[in-house]
Amino acid sequence: MRLFVSEGAPGTLPVLAAAGRAQGRAQLLVSTVGPEECVVPFLTRPKIPVLQLDSGNYLFSTNAICRYFFLLSGSEQDDLTNQWLEWEATELQPALSAALYYLVVQGKKGEDVLGPIRRALTHIDHSLSRRSCPFLAGETESVADIVLWGALYPLLQDPAYLPEELGALHSWFQTLSSQEPCQRAAETVLKKQGILALRPYLQKQLQPSFLEGRAVSNEPEEEELATLSEEEIAMAVTAWEKGLGSLPPLRPKQKPVLPVAGERNVLITSALPYVNNVPHLGNIIGCVLSADVFARYSRLRQWNTLYLCGTDEYGTATETKAMEEGLTPQEICDKYHVIHADIYRWFNISFDIFGRTTTSQQTEITQDIFQRLWNRGFVLQDTVEQLRCERCARFLADRFVEGVCPFCGYEEARGDQCDKCGKLINAVELKKPQCKVCRSCPVVRSSRHLFLDLPKLEDRLEEWLGKTVPGSDWTPNARFIIRSWLRDGLKPRCITRDLKWGTPVPLEGFEDKVFYVWFDATFGYISITANYTDQWEKWWKNPEQVNLYQFMAKDNVPFHGLVFPCSALGAEDNYTLVSHLIATEYLNYEDGKFSKSRGVGVFGDMAKDTGIPADIWRFYLLYIRPEGQDSAFSWTDMLLKNNSELLNNLGNFINRAGMFVSKFFGGYVPKMVLTSDDQRLLAHVSLELQHYHQLLEKVRIRDALRSILTISRYGNQYIQVNEPWKRIKGSEADRQRAGTVTGLAVNIAALLSTMLQPYMPMVSSMISAQLQLPPAACSILPTDFLCTLPAGHQIGTVSPLFQKLENDQIENLRQRFGGGQLEESLVLKAKVSPKPAVIETAGPQQIQMLMDEVTKQGNIVRELKAQKADKNQVAAEVAKLLDLKKQLALAEGKPLETPKGKKKK
Repeated sequence: MRLFVSEGAPGTLPVLAAAGRAQGRAQLLVSTVGPEECVVPFLTRPKIPVLQLDSGNYLFSTNAICRYFFLLSGSEQDDLTNQWLEWEATELQPALSAALYYLVVQGKKGEDVLGPIRRALTHIDHSLSRRSCPFLAGETESVADIVLWGALYPLLQDPAYLPEELGALHSWFQTLSSQEPCQRAAETVLKKQGILALRPYLQKQLQPSFLEGRAVSNEPEEEELATLSEEEIAMAVTAWEKGLGSLPPLRPKQKPVLPVAGERNVLITSALPYVNNVPHLGNIIGCVLSADVFARYSRLRQWNTLYLCGTDEYGTATETKAMEEGLTPQEICDKYHVIHADIYRWFNISFDIFGRTTTSQQTEITQDIFQRLWNRGFVLQDTVEQLRCERCARFLADRFVEGVCPFCGYEEARGDQCDKCGKLINAVELKKPQCKVCRSCPVVRSSRHLFLDLPKLEDRLEEWLGKTVPGSDWTPNARFIIRSWLRDGLKPRCITRDLKWGTPVPLEGFEDKVFYVWFDATFGYISITANYTDQWEKWWKNPEQVNLYQFMAKDNVPFHGLVFPCSALGAEDNYTLVSHLIATEYLNYEDGKFSKSRGVGVFGDMAKDTGIPADIWRFYLLYIRPEGQDSAFSWTDMLLKNNSELLNNLGNFINRAGMFVSKFFGGYVPKMVLTSDDQRLLAHVSLELQHYHQLLEKVRIRDALRSILTISRYGNQYIQVNEPWKRIKGSEADRQRAGTVTGLAVNIAALLSTMLQPYMPMVSSMISAQLQLPPAACSILPTDFLCTLPAGHQIGTVSPLFQKLENDQIENLRQRFGGGQLEESLVLKAKVSPKPAVIETAGPQQIQMLMDEVTKQGNIVRELKAQKADKNQVAAEVAKLLDLKKQLALAEGKPLETPKGKKKK
């Protein structure tokens, strides 16, 4: 046999790798020819690579040549392998050709190159993840692996084009790249020039037309169904038939929740919010909401789960707020702790404990850790130069100094950290410092303070990180931030402040000082648990049996991933340290930042006044969760996601599935006789469910939400193709088919109800009630798709789950939270009268009562419409609803809108 290849031809790489595997099975001569040489006599255009067989026949397809070499080595091909090869030729190659051309010929980089190929890479990663196998077609390497590896190697050899989040793809690629035949093939083709070795060949090719004229969009595209093996289908059918009987018994609820030996014990914390700040949407998604999703998921898995948070109440921020409002610091803490608790309650955050740091347990635990550090020589004394405001007659806490960052020049850097470059700052290093209270220029004064000797603890920290981080679910940004700190070398950090409101320092000569909040705030997790149970040490001094997940925004990473571990390691008291540090990037508001003072952005206490239910806020914030990079809240995008993903996709499917049961089968789930197509659907749903589990176990919260929407799309497509509303009117066979489709669809809806629980708990509860789900189906999420609603199960009353968001409604909210109305209102009041403006509106209780009535009446109207009630009855109830809305508008002081007439069709 003779193999013809050309220098720099991408197809040469997989062919040589496959030939290497078949070495010794046949005699092979490799000849290098020019890219324009016609090797195959009956082809009018050059084609490379080509394999001339001993019989004189030619193979001139890369895939065909690789298949032949695998057959020589004794490897058989199955249907799944053939499906992958077809996908490589029709889907991967056009995208890859474009990416290589952009990179090698046009010199583009980054997303310009990765963009065309990203979807294909994600598809490979998802397929590998779903199957939990090391190779594309199973446990052993197939020709599909070599073909795809060889196609992708020139691009993915550069780590910049192998996305870190695609872990399964990364592992697969590294496994194949380390094999000797693949290494030899890469050396032969690329000749140590890397991807530049392909340039002469690619420059002679036509520019690929892939993606030309297509708009770049973040919208989800039509889902591709994964390739399935007969074994996967059979396993899915077996699981389906076992039904609820295969679920484990429900875990009995215990209080207090304590670790159980031999079980998976999950301790979850959200970063403690400053008590005097009302949290905005970015704070909510960065900490409490993300952690809540994982806590709810953990409970659905029957893991022994404790989720805690609380308000961080000590420090100058609280003292200053108390001064502004004429209250004591304790009164401020009491007031704002209630505000925080109310906000999180409205967002349905499922804390086991929501505590606070102004407790005797906080003092006791903090002082104990300090004493242990002091006794072991990990605390230093030194004189510190601090900024003191002479006008306010006080030393200024770092966060109450503002100035120009000495590193990047940002003009609004705080005294402890620059929000732009992220570097930590000593307040005296700021250029042009100002007191944020009175705006005067502070002076430098000396004071004696205590320091945590981080350099002395660095080796212990490095050892602990080396054991903890590899194989864990620390987010990439958390790993990077900690690495950068260690690269620059740790320095002693001051742990005391000249304040009154804080945890007292138990050391002679320091009685007038308190601990700096960044030192003792993280001990708040421990003290909050101690307030919950006197057996708190079973959670916090039990690293062998407890998995600690900590959720935060990226600016909190140094305190949780470095300072707290150093303190705990130095205390030498067997403290439980973070196993998985989950950090988000920042969420911005439209084109800027949230600002309470300027009235820009939605804050937690405002969200419930928008009329948009809490679950819709949860859904959208989780949909745009800033996992890999900063993201932005957008009113327009929120409208689109609500109306497309929730109303038209998820809500439409679940409502139709339930309505078919009610309308066609008297409210009872019909008998199901599964066809081969139905069985394939079971397998696809099971695979997507397993993918959902894999993502949430890795705390990839945003991506797991897509799996829910994917299954819903499967359901919509299934109903649309099978048309049960038509079949129910046909023959006996048609009616039976309508029953099967309806029964399977309503079972998918039941699965979605449970999958939704971590994301949209109220909607999940509504679906469960409408479908009358058994308790076990609501409380345990299996790893396979089960028949939870068997034939004969009676469902309840079905009604729509979601409401459409209107453009006018959203535009009003955009203006309301854009800052403009606040400024106009303030200017108007200042011009009209020096007296306080009086707005003639009803009291808050009356407004709330009317809002409740509007909601109640709206539900009545929706139920009547869903049941196709008499038109006159519906019209009468609609009239009542409009009247209530009019009363509410008047009570809120809003102008009445002119009713819009319906356009005639």
